[in-house]
Amino acid sequence: MDTVFTQIIQALHYGFIQRALFAGCFIGVCCAVLGLFLVLRRLSLIGEGLAHFSLAPIGLALMLGIYPLYVALPLGLLASFWILHLAGRANMYGDAAIGLVSAIGVATGVILASLGSGFNVDLFGYLFGDILAVSRVESVLTMALSFVVLLLVFLNYQDLFAIAFDEEFAKVIGLNTERMNRILVVLTTFTVILGIKVVGIMLVSSFIIFPAVTALQLSRGFRTAIFFAVFSASFSVFVGIVAAYLFNLPAGATIVLVNFVFFLLAYGLSRFRIM
Repeated sequence: MDTVFTQIIQALHYGFIQRALFAGCFIGVCCAVLGLFLVLRRLSLIGEGLAHFSLAPIGLALMLGIYPLYVALPLGLLASFWILHLAGRANMYGDAAIGLVSAIGVATGVILASLGSGFNVDLFGYLFGDILAVSRVESVLTMALSFVVLLLVFLNYQDLFAIAFDEEFAKVIGLNTERMNRILVVLTTFTVILGIKVVGIMLVSSFIIFPAVTALQLSRGFRTAIFFAVFSASFSVFVGIVAAYLFNLPAGATIVLVNFVFFLLAYGLSRFRIM
């Protein structure tokens, strides 16, 4: 036991572990907070759709030798607005619009990967995440953008809360629901693109969903749910990164599995409380 504790303390002194923890916790908090709004709006799969779409811009950026974030963010925003347009004006349900945009991104990404040479290893890192390789610049950039996302959520909290629970009522009381939906989707796009470095394209949607559904098992109020979601996400990042380092496991997948364990515990506790 002392040996494991000593290894954990030693790991926390490494710069790459510290950068991974800071970046992961900031992204985890963003995913947790936005995840609650998305789950209640039944838009949780938009994270998966945007993540899968990002395979195309990331593949394009790697082929051209450009930092992937510079390409993935603007094209991800265009994809998110396209999803809203298709869902609102093209006689198409939201899940169908998400699936369509996601499929186009994946197909384009696969074609780019087959045409390119020499960047498939880098693309693999974005598919499954590589948080332990986060650089100092990436860590600072991630924390700065995460702070902006959380600030915008705070400034628009009441309106986001209204459309999350009852969009029709929000329209009746005069809220511009289309504007708020755009804000929510833009914030989600930023968070998803940043989260890809943590858990990868294939798993980033679970980083949004798990803390939210875990918190909803335990809380009876929205503010309490935010607290539980933030705690679950942050602690999962800490445990996942430390466990990945100690046992030589992929960090992104380990974080997701820790989130799943927390969900099972929360679900069991909620069932026990009902009984």
